[in-house]
Amino acid sequence: MDTHSMEKPHCVLLVRLPFNVVSIRFYFTLLLIIAQSVKVFAQLPASPPSAPIYPRMVGYLGVLHPLVTWNDTGTETNFDRYYAVGFPIGLNLWKTKQLGFSVEVVPLVRAEHGTSKVTNVLFHPGVLVNLGKDYTLATRLAFETSGRYGFTPVLNKIVRKGSTNSYFVAVPLPVRFGNDRGASFTVGFQFGIVF
Repeated sequence: MDTHSMEKPHCVLLVRLPFNVVSIRFYFTLLLIIAQSVKVFAQLPASPPSAPIYPRMVGYLGVLHPLVTWNDTGTETNFDRYYAVGFPIGLNLWKTKQLGFSVEVVPLVRAEHGTSKVTNVLFHPGVLVNLGKDYTLATRLAFETSGRYGFTPVLNKIVRKGSTNSYFVAVPLPVRFGNDRGASFTVGFQFGIVF
């Protein structure tokens, strides 16, 4: 027998890499172009903030303190014999920059004689009028679970604007009728956040 025919054949191991020199250059060049683009765009001046688009909707939360109420029995002052506080929660739909619609719900809590409870819930829809310089007039109808009804003009002022929310103060002037009681007029103070 021939000893050369019995030898095992030599195996050659070829490793194929998933990339070659041309593809390495291509990816490196692409990476440099992207890096330069990011650098160029990062140096562009920031665009000015865009004006709000209408119609637009905003929500708000607040705290309401009725201060003084005048009615047929005399004058009632909050913080005297009792403490009353309301928590307005609402949505404003601005149809244009000048005119909008608002719906608000206000649970009212009263504390006296060592106890507290929700005494009334107010449903408060109305029309909003932008008066300029961050002032708004809200003219609201009022429907209370206590059986009273009426209207509430509210003068509102944005006191601090932020990028995602603003802070406001307001003076509501509720006028109420019904439920076998005489008419009443109240002056209140409200503050809150618009988001």
